[in-house]
Amino acid sequence: MPLTGYTRPADRAPAPVDAAGRPVPYGERWPDGPPAEAYGVDSHPGRFAPLHEVADALVRHLGARYAVDVTDDPGCADDLGFPVAEPVRAVRLVPRRSTSATLTVVWTAYPGVVLHAGLLQDFPFPVCGCDACDESWSGVADDLEWHVAAVVGGGYREWVTRSGTGHALRAGDRSASGGGAAPDRAGRRRVREARRLLGAVPDGWAAWPLR
Repeated sequence: MPLTGYTRPADRAPAPVDAAGRPVPYGERWPDGPPAEAYGVDSHPGRFAPLHEVADALVRHLGARYAVDVTDDPGCADDLGFPVAEPVRAVRLVPRRSTSATLTVVWTAYPGVVLHAGLLQDFPFPVCGCDACDESWSGVADDLEWHVAAVVGGGYREWVTRSGTGHALRAGDRSASGGGAAPDRAGRRRVREARRLLGAVPDGWAAWPLR
């Protein structure tokens, strides 16, 4: 389901260039696979700076279109299951429907964005950012917007088992799923509470209510 009425901000950031001053075509550089020396190297993290503007636009859109309570406070970064270094802004959006998933957006100094969706799952954008992964900022923005669309459109489900946690997302003609190992001692209380609350949404979180 698309984010009806949402428009991505125009990219005003300069394109990254190599040592010779040529634009670096991120997302297209390794048709035959990355070279060994590209792993662990992050030459142009600044290329992801437009993600902050995308996150700004998403939060404005969600607050205007959906019946949600919005809290813009650095403390909302504590919602993340795995704390990030140098959060610079955090916004929590709580739908006024108890069976819809809460969404917390955290801007990081990297620059990047992390979503905390529902009760247990964190989704970082970019996932890595190294030269070998060859992610373009626009491709990462596509992924960020798709995750948000899945959550607000009712295409998000979480579960807890004895062996760990899992999730599934669906929006449009795309789907994704993943899982994690059983939590350490620090996370067990959160998981126990999530198990109880997820019993109310056995078929997944509901779509967000419109204003």
